[in-house]
Amino acid sequence: MVKLDQHTVEQYTQLVIYALNGQNKGKFRELFLELHPTDQVELFSGFDEVQKALVVEYLTPEEFAEIFQGMESEDQKEVVRELEDGYASEMLSNMYTDDLVSFLGELEEQEAKDIIEQLDIEDAKEINEILNYEPDSAGSIMTTEYISICTSDTASKVMERLREQEPEAETIYYLYVVNQVEELVGVLSLRDLLFARLDQKIEDIMSTRIVSVNVKTDQEEVAKLIKKYDFLAIPVVKDDGKLVGIVTVDDVMDIIEEEVAEDFGEITATKGSSDVNISSFQAAKMRAPWILILMFLGLVTAGIIGQFEDTLATIVLLAAFIPMIMGSAGNTGTQALAVMVRSIAIGQVNRSTVRQLIRREFGTGIILGIICAIALLVIIPVAYFTYDAKFMLAFIVAFSLLCTLSIATMIGAIIPILINKLKIDPAVASGPFITTLNDIIGLLIYFYIATMFLEYL
Repeated sequence: MVKLDQHTVEQYTQLVIYALNGQNKGKFRELFLELHPTDQVELFSGFDEVQKALVVEYLTPEEFAEIFQGMESEDQKEVVRELEDGYASEMLSNMYTDDLVSFLGELEEQEAKDIIEQLDIEDAKEINEILNYEPDSAGSIMTTEYISICTSDTASKVMERLREQEPEAETIYYLYVVNQVEELVGVLSLRDLLFARLDQKIEDIMSTRIVSVNVKTDQEEVAKLIKKYDFLAIPVVKDDGKLVGIVTVDDVMDIIEEEVAEDFGEITATKGSSDVNISSFQAAKMRAPWILILMFLGLVTAGIIGQFEDTLATIVLLAAFIPMIMGSAGNTGTQALAVMVRSIAIGQVNRSTVRQLIRREFGTGIILGIICAIALLVIIPVAYFTYDAKFMLAFIVAFSLLCTLSIATMIGAIIPILINKLKIDPAVASGPFITTLNDIIGLLIYFYIATMFLEYL
């Protein structure tokens, strides 16, 4: 593998392109195949149509599978449609199962079926079985390219088998031990195998303290387990204990990225519409339901202001502080929401910590409210020096903000916990929803306090 630093990468790239443009197949293969697969994907993506056709011509389907696996789904769709059926079929057969399943999941149902029909019978059966698992489950993201060994095998026999099967396996750092009926009974690290005596049996050196997941386990739970134990892979078993696949750490990284993007979409009420490949109409269609809901909630805000029009008519200056009250309530509520959703996502929220977290957020809200209130008690009398009851006005606004921020943080903290209890993704307690709800509560508090002290203004 060539090591490229900042000074040689551009020069090396030019050599690869020069060999390709000169149709020097031997030199191109020598240079290109020395690159890391990630660099190969990057280079291939920058080629024009003629150059891409030459790359496909010069590489075997097995070699091209390495590049194809690293592409974005939209690029994969475009490339696979340009390939000859025979080449495409062989190339897809050389992909790791989880990567192939992920690609097929991005296609239209009929298109995916057509591709599966071109695969070997055994491969097609395997792919169909994985596709039948629930989306976002361990079964749907696992790969079947792993190495399993028997308890009665010797260390020397396993080493010999590794030399034969290593190119086919996605990882060999863990070897999974099964019994005669394919039940998972142990695990052996490559390190333990290397230090074992050649005649030593696997059952004598394997570990029986196995951490595994069921095919039905949610992918987020799989990611948490791999992170917790610092695994490179985790075995996947059926209800009867039979080993059927593994989930590797690279898949977990994709899962985390996917979950973060999903949660961000939920919190900002833009779920699905952040994809750069969708049209303006599709993005608007996805966002419209939230916008309409929030618009009707906004009418509630307008109704509250209407209920206190006598208060506003008496002291018009009260209206000047409405945006500040609403904005501060929305901001603190969204901050509390973000903190709580993250705590839930990383497993910090449980029966013993939930009260502590809520109490902490409430205390945070009170402290923020006191800080803002003190600032307003100083700023408002100075800014509105011409107003007779300026100190009472400052007190009303400051006290309202103190109460509002305290309650807003509580709402931002409690709602995602309640939603999580209902087995719903807490991220659906989106920022815009929390913001609007806190706007309504903030206005009620503000006008109620202002009405109480109206006679002093």
